[in-house]
Amino acid sequence: MRNNVNSILEKIARKARATAPLAARCPTLPYSGDGKTWQPAPFDGNSWWTGGFWPGALWLLYTVTGDEAFRAEALRGEDLLTAEFRAFNRLNHDVGFMYLLSCGANYRLTGSAQARTDCLHAASLLMGRFNPAGFIRAWNEPERVGYAIIDCMMNLSLLFWATAETGDPRFAHVAKVHADTTLRDFLRPDGSVAHIVEFDPETGAKVREHAGQGYALGSAWSRGQAWGLYGFAMAYANTGDKRYLDAAKAIADFFIAHIRPDGLTDCDFLQPKESRRLDNIAGACGASGLLELHRLTGENRYREAAERLVDGLIDRCCDLDAASCGLLTHCTASYHDDAAGVHINIVYGDFFLIEALLKLSGRDAKLWYSREASAL
Repeated sequence: MRNNVNSILEKIARKARATAPLAARCPTLPYSGDGKTWQPAPFDGNSWWTGGFWPGALWLLYTVTGDEAFRAEALRGEDLLTAEFRAFNRLNHDVGFMYLLSCGANYRLTGSAQARTDCLHAASLLMGRFNPAGFIRAWNEPERVGYAIIDCMMNLSLLFWATAETGDPRFAHVAKVHADTTLRDFLRPDGSVAHIVEFDPETGAKVREHAGQGYALGSAWSRGQAWGLYGFAMAYANTGDKRYLDAAKAIADFFIAHIRPDGLTDCDFLQPKESRRLDNIAGACGASGLLELHRLTGENRYREAAERLVDGLIDRCCDLDAASCGLLTHCTASYHDDAAGVHINIVYGDFFLIEALLKLSGRDAKLWYSREASAL
């Protein structure tokens, strides 16, 4: 690492102390930083899938600093998210992102019984999206009844956590069935993964792929590769099934081969050469996933690649000025602008950067783990 990890974390904590109070004045969870203000999610209010990353980032900083202001703001965000249970028809497969990083983190770090109950409620909602034909349904629109997406590999951690908490194997069974389907129908021979696969909702047969948030059908949306890499690593950590580790390593090899010389991450690894579109969320998430692979395998090449990514982000696209909201710049929600932001700060990029830095410093909070797996 060219950068001093502990020094960067101190600067991030100092910035968060200045900017978190600005979020506390808003009735919505922050989605992106825009100069001196926080902006809400572009769709669905606090039901938007990224809501859990704000309290998650604050819980990470709390583990480092013990600052009660971070804990208080994380709890405020959690209250906003649990209120969304009453509008469950707007929630989707991303309840893992939303509640494992808020309620789950709260329970892990404070022992809150209510937070545990709320996290189990979210796990039940996620399990309720399981189609016994073999996949967890992604979205709610009738025309998408057979859709599953690579992002869901990360949400499976909520189900593994729920089985560990309750002793009920059904949650983990559902997670493993979905992981097996993803392994079979998303992973390509070159180690890349599809973003969206449509299944026949009656038989579970693969119908087709959809281009999703990447450049084109058959391309390699970089954040999708990060979801697959990290998600399969966590599936292995939570099950010990070597097939998932092999999948994570294959995706990691593909990802590493496409890291830019400056350490940043193209929005799609197969986008046109003249395209300048970046997605630094993919770089931050990929770095955290690679560090997980290093922990699981001991192979230094994964840590070295993660350090390249983190150094690139800090050197070129990290705003540490305490007068502005948000850390990572040049985050892109979708290659083809879907109104969720192109080359802006987006909070879940900040979460993964902080998480990667904590891993590099040996202080990972292991928010994606069941208690049994985190003890390994």
